[in-house]
Amino acid sequence: MSSFEEYYYKNIGKKIRLLRQKANYTQEQLSELLGLNEKYIGHIERCERLISNKVLTRILKIFRIQPKDFFDFSEEYKF
Repeated sequence: MSSFEEYYYKNIGKKIRLLRQKANYTQEQLSELLGLNEKYIGHIERCERLISNKVLTRILKIFRIQPKDFFDFSEEYKF
């Protein structure tokens, strides 16, 4: 995985964790809402698995967040 991909997927995991905690969902509850393995969200949050666009769009819908707001990462990538 390139350094940019690592930056991208780690920030996605961080953002999902932040949204999930803000909504008071456990990893298992969010996985259940998505119809996925109960460990899936934990793997995504720790960047142990790469999230698909299909699952990511479903997460955005669950949390009712616009893509532009989701991808506004607090950490800037240094090229």
